[in-house]
Amino acid sequence: MVVNMESSLEEEALKRKDRLKALKRKKESDTQSNGEVTKEAIELPKPKFRSYKPQDEKLQDHLQLEPKLINVNEEIQEQLQSAQSKVVLEELDISNLAPRKPDWDLKRDVAKKLEKLERRTQKAIAELIRERLKQRQEDLASMVNAGTIENEKR
Repeated sequence: MVVNMESSLEEEALKRKDRLKALKRKKESDTQSNGEVTKEAIELPKPKFRSYKPQDEKLQDHLQLEPKLINVNEEIQEQLQSAQSKVVLEELDISNLAPRKPDWDLKRDVAKKLEKLERRTQKAIAELIRERLKQRQEDLASMVNAGTIENEKR
């Protein structure tokens, strides 16, 4: 494995050397024999005419168009109108601004358990009411029966 790594590193080094040689040859071919650089090798920056209008037709291509001006007056008027209008803040709840009581977290944690207990309590109360109604119906039924028996005796 060590031999494979060394051979791959050597191969990469040889490839790098070849690329560098190719770049060197290309650079040398761009330069002329007397040491001057050809026009292809060096590209000169192109002029930008912002405020000057050239006379030559060749330079007309480099003429920059005038920028479009934005009407700032309208934007300023809008900002002034928005600044003049009074923004009504939402009414704040004073309870949110007041400091919390020291046991607020305990109440928050116990609230879930209290909800369960409240439901159980309501169910128990309903059950007791049903039992009492059943007893009253039985008592009522017995009273009605007793009354009918007394009426029959008469």
